[in-house]
Amino acid sequence: MDLGISGRKAIVCASSRGLGRGCAEALAQAGCEVVVNGLDADRLARTADEIARRTGATVIPVAANVSTREGQDALLAACPTPDILVNNNGGPPRRDYHELDRDAMIDGVIQNMISPIEMIQKVADGMADRGFGRIVNITSITVRMPLAGLDLSSGARAGLTAFLAGVGRTYASRNVTVNNLLPGKMDTDRLRGGIEGAAKASGRTVEEIRAAQAGEIPAGRFGTAEEFGQICAFYCSTHAAYVTGQNILIDGGLYPAAF
Repeated sequence: MDLGISGRKAIVCASSRGLGRGCAEALAQAGCEVVVNGLDADRLARTADEIARRTGATVIPVAANVSTREGQDALLAACPTPDILVNNNGGPPRRDYHELDRDAMIDGVIQNMISPIEMIQKVADGMADRGFGRIVNITSITVRMPLAGLDLSSGARAGLTAFLAGVGRTYASRNVTVNNLLPGKMDTDRLRGGIEGAAKASGRTVEEIRAAQAGEIPAGRFGTAEEFGQICAFYCSTHAAYVTGQNILIDGGLYPAAF
């Protein structure tokens, strides 16, 4: 399918690996010029080079922390007039809520609520003036299905969801959409690290933990960054212009609800 976005400019935050990288590569495949972002400059440069070689797209690496004003400014210096913004960021580590002090909670909210809002504040009006914009926020299945130990991540992402539910709709008449992708159990470094930790704590093997967790998913497997990226690219396409303010679960059927 031609997504109708060839030649568009995209910023994909936290995209040196994992789901962000999957989104960046899918947008590059669709013909976009893509700014990729991460903290590790060497890994980011390798990612940009690999995506460029695979797709033939222009891929610009910006090593910066998107949670900071300086990092956001660096992204926008590389791409002052983006047509597409994919908000993504690392989440707080799994931790019992009793262990969270004030600074940890503030940092978590900055990472997963405030930073994406700040990025949207900086790009959405320009998108509206130009008559095209696609904003996709990578949140989490935990917004709908909280998991113990991820309370700070869940709360911050739920706050982002609620904040944008009204704000996003104010741009709909000017062909700017705002949607959220809610990944379930995806085969990323974060999931693999959690499985390794669970294996050590339980005395079971990594393979046993993987099989047990995958068995809880109706699809019978974990999702991949590549398929996640293709879904993201669709919601950035011209075909998705009539979809906004939605929370799209990408979880293999894990969340058990009809609505």
